[in-house]
Amino acid sequence: MHLRDFDADKFLSEYWQKKPLLIRSPWASWSNPVEPDELAGLACEAGVESRLITQSAPEWGLENGPLPEDRFDRLGKDPWTLLVQSVDHHIPCVAALLESFRFVPNWRIDDVMVSYAVDGGGVGAHFDHYDVFLVQGLGRRRWELGELCDENVELLPHSNLSLLADFQPTDEWILEAGDILYVPPRIAHRGTAIGDGCMTYSIGFRAPSCAELIDNWADDLADGLLDQDRYTDPGLAKQDNPGEIDPDAIAQLHSMITEKILDRSSFARWFGRYNTSPKNPDIDWRPETSAEVDDIRRSLAEGAVILRNPASRFSFIRETPSSVLLFVDGQSFECTGAQAELAERICAEPRLILGSDKSRSALDLPTLSLIADLFNQGSVALDL
Repeated sequence: MHLRDFDADKFLSEYWQKKPLLIRSPWASWSNPVEPDELAGLACEAGVESRLITQSAPEWGLENGPLPEDRFDRLGKDPWTLLVQSVDHHIPCVAALLESFRFVPNWRIDDVMVSYAVDGGGVGAHFDHYDVFLVQGLGRRRWELGELCDENVELLPHSNLSLLADFQPTDEWILEAGDILYVPPRIAHRGTAIGDGCMTYSIGFRAPSCAELIDNWADDLADGLLDQDRYTDPGLAKQDNPGEIDPDAIAQLHSMITEKILDRSSFARWFGRYNTSPKNPDIDWRPETSAEVDDIRRSLAEGAVILRNPASRFSFIRETPSSVLLFVDGQSFECTGAQAELAERICAEPRLILGSDKSRSALDLPTLSLIADLFNQGSVALDL
């Protein structure tokens, strides 16, 4: 599924992180990617992040998954909503939704959360720190949007739900199946199901905070520093007051830190690994049987297609015109020549068809080794 008559350049210049946009049924044909029963089944599985939100005015309830299989049979008549994170990691048809939004770089895409709600169900008025495309899958939902929020906004007294205490909507739309609503960061919004069988696909984007970057980058830096790399002052002179930390000492101490932090190349390599780290590291996607280079060569010669694992994250940084650093699931690979060409393609194409017999036979050993490494860590599969 791809967006029809959608001007991505205009959207990025006029709407992205600036103002909301309602996009009425931009698909050539819309087909809901996952059935409600299948979503409920995922919510019962260990290793899948899910939440059940119930409303019994004026109280809100929250249950974290995995949910018991009979939980949905015991729900009463009060409104409720089921939320399941990273459904794109488990259902290829949901992962395919992301291809319509690749005008945003891969490293910014987080996951696809899917919600199912009965009549009146929702998660309450709230705001997010990231951009989101809300794709209506089934049924109808009323979306109300309000003002821009910040950390000083008043919230309801609930320990696990950050709901706005005073929500004043300024815009309202009713979305039908196939409609999309884009909501920029920190815009207050509230979605309410109109009728039963309401499904919404929330395509969220990553937005690392400065605190998050400093915390994780500093941890990585510290792990690689030597204990003997310490402050020295062989030219120490007697001070008038021993209690003073003099400007020269401060300058040297500050320099010790900044020369490490300002290493742009090291930061880029760290960020590539950090940003592509698996969302759920507890899930092992590695194949039962590892593959050697000859196995990869033979499969490709037979016409195998390289498939990206929907749960894997792929990005690259260009180092020179003919070399890139490829980052996949927290691992980095230095790629040059044909290997770099394949690395760029595999970041852009979820299904990589190498083409003619000649192009497949031209794959050199480093390129085949790269494919084998990605296969053995569960980041790609080969489909004949």
